Amino acid sequence: MKKIEFFWDVGSPYTYLAFTQLAGLKERHQVEIVLRPFLLGGVFRACGNTMPAQVPAKAQYMLHDLKRWAAFYNVPLCGFDEVVFPLNTILPMRVATAALQGGRGDEFAWKVQSAYWGQGKNVSEAEVLGGLLEEMGDGAERFLEAAQDQPIKDALRATTDEAVERGAFGAPAIFVGCEQFWGNDRLALLEEMALNNA
Repeated sequence: MKKIEFFWDVGSPYTYLAFTQLAGLKERHQVEIVLRPFLLGGVFRACGNTMPAQVPAKAQYMLHDLKRWAAFYNVPLCGFDEVVFPLNTILPMRVATAALQGGRGDEFAWKVQSAYWGQGKNVSEAEVLGGLLEEMGDGAERFLEAAQDQPIKDALRATTDEAVERGAFGAPAIFVGCEQFWGNDRLALLEEMALNNA
């Protein structure tokens, strides 16, 4: 079975958009989707990249581009004026790592991205994250406490370092084997070149 590794950070709107399409990819191609939480800020620092929205003209373009993609996918998407942006993603991505290790990574990934980009909640706050985990039930609240543990911090750092070593420079960084497809708008290429011809 083919495997798609999806390196993600909740602070990236294009990651959220791509994430909404993963279930369709999985259904159409019976592929395994492996979610890999990482720190986009760490990737930027390691490779000398910057957030696209720091370029004023690009930021203006992104406002329209994101709305187009959200309409195309028929998914909710809050604008930059409706969310805290840029977001400090260290805590939510540590919680994501803890949830992943606890066998609930996919569920939390959907929950936290939908809360931020779909509802405008400030998911950098422990109280907001605790509420999301409480909604998940079955003791998911433990992931917030686990996020403070050194092994979780180390695991998130290791995943970030791995992504950089494999050539990641932004998010989402999507890998099929050693082949990288960067960004929401590369999903069609990924499907045609890496999955349809498998």
